[in-house]
Amino acid sequence: MATAAVLVTCLAVLAAVLLTRGGPTAPERAAGVPSPAAPATTAGVTTPPAAPPSATSAPPSATKPPTRSATPTARPSATARSKSGSAAAPAGKRTITLVNRLSQTIWPAVAADPKHPVEATGWVLKPGASLSFSIPDHWDVRLWARTGCSFDAAGNGHCLTGDCGHFQCGSTWGEFPSTLAEFNLNAWQGMDFYDVSLVEGNNLPMWINSYGGSSRDKLDANGCSAAGCTRDANATCPAKLQRIRGGHVVACLSACLVFKTDQTCCTGPYAARPQCVPSSWPVDSAAVFKKAEPFAYSYVNDDATSVLTCSGECGYRVTWGVSP
Repeated sequence: MATAAVLVTCLAVLAAVLLTRGGPTAPERAAGVPSPAAPATTAGVTTPPAAPPSATSAPPSATKPPTRSATPTARPSATARSKSGSAAAPAGKRTITLVNRLSQTIWPAVAADPKHPVEATGWVLKPGASLSFSIPDHWDVRLWARTGCSFDAAGNGHCLTGDCGHFQCGSTWGEFPSTLAEFNLNAWQGMDFYDVSLVEGNNLPMWINSYGGSSRDKLDANGCSAAGCTRDANATCPAKLQRIRGGHVVACLSACLVFKTDQTCCTGPYAARPQCVPSSWPVDSAAVFKKAEPFAYSYVNDDATSVLTCSGECGYRVTWGVSP
């Protein structure tokens, strides 16, 4: 009976998540930057049933510049380490660890949750570096990494991908295309919802590991799941979807960002799930993304293989890199 009850509860949660999922709007995808009026472009799993309104649904501040704070170092936090190798969080908080396994320097950033702020919203990680920081027990944000950045002494500047205009992004979302890590902690009955999203395109390969909770992590430490391992979508990106800078492919756009139609953005007459069919697009970007990262959202309705959950005050490790 206990097993049956657990199964019924899990099915109810997944059904509720799918019912609450919204679709993207054509204007924001056509512009290639997030629109304040259309938070549904993030993976809808981050808005579970009975949860408060998503912080990412609030209009991001594009006019008020973020406060410049001291540049964090790229070294790991000196706080106590858990068995997972990530820093242990103080009481009432979680720990998130950022790891750069790439051969290039990256500039991770978050679009701040105004209800649950963190001390910094921008960092720099050299190849092989990592850092850890505490996050609130309730946290509803998107996290990404920027590439090719240059900032002045005041922290103003630009990046080739994921640009927000500042070293500290504050509540400003990064420019698309960018690979997103999305979190909504303690969102429903103590359960966290999180995912990697390529819905808005890919700039860097990424995976997320959870630890310290009561749920089994579906990915191993090298970014592999039962469905496959992490690869760089830029390496297999069709020419029509490529963003090239300096003679190199720096990002792979979604079909929505390139063609800017209701069909490729799953909006208007194509908003319903049966009408949102990636294989009917001029270029199936969802297939490209799913092959590179089988566990990630490849398009807006890719819930079935992309919903990740963790219960029990979990900590998280976000890694940029490809599986060895």
